[in-house]
Amino acid sequence: MEIMKKQALALQEQIVTWRRDLHQIPETEMDTVQTEAYICARLDEMGIPYRKGVAGHGVVAVLEGSKPGKVFAIRADCDGLPIKEEADLPFASTNGCMHACGHDVHTAMALGAAKILADNKDKLEGRVKFIFQPGEEGCKEGYGGAKRMIDDGALEDPRPDVLIGLHTGAIWKENFKPGDIGYHYSGIMACMDRFEILVKGKGSHGAYPHGSIDPISIACQIISELQTIVSREMNPVEPAVISIGEIHAGTAFNIIPGECRISGTVRALSTETRKFMASRIEEIARTVARGMRGDIELRYGWEGPSPVMNNAEVTEELRKVAVEILGEEHVKEIKNASMGGEDIAYFLEEIPGTFFFHPSCNEEKGQIYPHHNSRFAIDEDVLWIGPAVMSTMAIEWLKKHK
Repeated sequence: MEIMKKQALALQEQIVTWRRDLHQIPETEMDTVQTEAYICARLDEMGIPYRKGVAGHGVVAVLEGSKPGKVFAIRADCDGLPIKEEADLPFASTNGCMHACGHDVHTAMALGAAKILADNKDKLEGRVKFIFQPGEEGCKEGYGGAKRMIDDGALEDPRPDVLIGLHTGAIWKENFKPGDIGYHYSGIMACMDRFEILVKGKGSHGAYPHGSIDPISIACQIISELQTIVSREMNPVEPAVISIGEIHAGTAFNIIPGECRISGTVRALSTETRKFMASRIEEIARTVARGMRGDIELRYGWEGPSPVMNNAEVTEELRKVAVEILGEEHVKEIKNASMGGEDIAYFLEEIPGTFFFHPSCNEEKGQIYPHHNSRFAIDEDVLWIGPAVMSTMAIEWLKKHK
């Protein structure tokens, strides 16, 4: 493991270069043409065969070890966000989009792991599959990148026996600093469902409300009652969130409209809670609307990823590898799951694995802005850690699970 650590440290400057190159060409959703080309060019340099064009512009590469064995997978998302960058960086994006969630870092670190493993094929008893996935931030229509890549065969030929991935940045701030690794043995991130309620009433002049069935009044009552699902129907120790993000109605100040549209998100850490809240949203919204002489149409978006569920055994093996590389004091358990979502959930529904945390926002360097912020930035000094942990775990896991 000490050898792998030294190789990762020696590759640090190259990983930073890859990250900066990617940072300047952020692309959104599934439209990652330049990013795909960049990844393929680096894999060509390493001599690792790949399949490009997976679900559009995803890339799947397979590295053969010196001996036959099982298949270990490393997943890295590679898309950016439609945010104009305001971070003061010499390699800032200029195309109107931004890597504001660290996916440029994830891709660079996965390339780093690929380089280390390619240079150590003699120690590799099996195969390592690298999945470079666009569309993690979602798509305007339908499922995001993970589901689309799975549907296009990303997990086949060969099918992985285990899969890992990581998230950099500052999702979990408490007790974490750059140079650490965070792990969690079970559900680490929530589902990411979207719902839309169309409240249907009857329009009228604002001076004559008695002639209306006011959809705005109905919508207000629905919103108020939806909050009681979490506060009065959920076990207080079971994490759950219902948030309303949009209300749209009307065209003039003195006209009561005929319809009002509400949309929001549901977050949960279990499938049971997810299904319960979806059911109660429809029941409450329909009951309230009909009680006020209106009605609703509900669209519940199950295409959002499910909760991210880590496999405890794989997580423990990752923890041990990270401790060997960084020391016990730098490897810490994540106590509370995030209510944010991540579509690696689709991969982990298919393949046992773990999604771990790579802290990289350094407040002492002014990196105080959260993910999806136009000034989001990370500490590049710790980029070697991701490849060190991922490549070492690949070798150790394949050796142990022959």
